[in-house]
This record gives sequence, structure tokens and C-alpha cells, in this order.
Amino acid sequence: MAGIFDLLNSDLGKSIISGVSGSTGTDEAKTGSLLTMALPVLMKAMERNASTPEGAEGLMGAIQGKHNGGILDNLGDLFGGGVNEEVSNDGDKILGHVLGAKKDNVTKVLGAKSGLDTGSVANILKVAAPLLMGVLGKQASQNNVTSSSGISGLLSGLLGGASSEGAVTQEQNFLEKMLDSDGDGSIIDDVAGMVLGGSSNKSGGLGSLLGGLFGK
Repeated sequence: MAGIFDLLNSDLGKSIISGVSGSTGTDEAKTGSLLTMALPVLMKAMERNASTPEGAEGLMGAIQGKHNGGILDNLGDLFGGGVNEEVSNDGDKILGHVLGAKKDNVTKVLGAKSGLDTGSVANILKVAAPLLMGVLGKQASQNNVTSSSGISGLLSGLLGGASSEGAVTQEQNFLEKMLDSDGDGSIIDDVAGMVLGGSSNKSGGLGSLLGGLFGK
């Protein structure tokens, strides 16, 4: 299974980055860097949500229904006429469901790292969230994931977790082991602390690694 970094570097990923950049009026390079950082964090949060039967069932229902991947088949229409309000509102709901009360903190952290203002980050994530759900829907279909019990494995595979084949890249290994560095289950708090140099920063942590990845 291709990982999320592979997908972002694919023709589809490049089309998404270019389209999101154009639709939000944001620099394409910064948009790409933001999405490379944000999408795995969102997926890791989804993986945590899907660790409960209720969460897994809810996510499975979404990707078998509205978010079955059809949005990816019409990117030209989606971006050509400007992303409509319905898609943006849908993205905002997805972010709220996945991140809960931490949504604003996530936006601030990502803005600080990417060099974008929080308003731009929020607009990009609102457009990107339905597309990410579409990716999950497509992957579920292609990998014959038809029940909630397979959702965690699907997400882990996309994140490049232990279930994936071959060597794990530095970025993928980092996502699995560093997002919750202190083991308290609060991914976003750890991300904020490490990126912004808080007390949870350990041996450079997320900030130094992502700095190397993005040249910041």
C-alpha cells in the first residue's frame, strides 16, 4: 500500500497541492509543505479515533458513503470553478470531528511551522480534509476494506506503520513514534510542544526533523 508521503508526491498529490493552492490563493510551495505536515497528523488523529468500535464504525460509514473517493474523480471541476462553500463547510465539520477542541491549536501550530497565517492554514485544511477523506475512501475500495475492523490497518498502512512492507522511512517512523512522545495519548499537545519549543521538546523532536524535511 502506498503511504501518504508517496501519495503526496504522486501526480494526484501534486494536482491536489496545486488545486488547493490556487483555490485558497496561497503560495504553492508553502501549501505543499503545510499539507505534507498536516495530513499525516490528521490521519494519526483519525487512527486514534478509529481505535474505538464506535469511531471505526463512523469512519467506515463515511468512506463508504459521502466520502467514497468520488471527489478525486472531478478535481478539474472542483478547482476550476473555485471550491464551493459546501465543500469548505464539509471540511470544517471533518476537522471538528477529528480534532475536536484542539482544532484551533492545530491551526496555530501548523501556521507557526509553515510560515502561513492561521486564516490561510484554516482555509487550506478545510479544502484538504474532504480530499483526505476521499483518499481514504479510494484506498479502502482498492484494498477491499469493507468493515470497521480494517480501518486501523488501512490508516496504519498509509502512515507507514509497522504493518507496512519494507523499510520505514525516517518521516514515517517519526510519525508513528514521535507524535505522542510522552505516551499520554494527546497527539496535538505533543506536536505543539515540540514544534514551538515547549517543555515536551526532546532532542530536537518534531521541530528539528520537520525543519530538515522542509528546509526551515
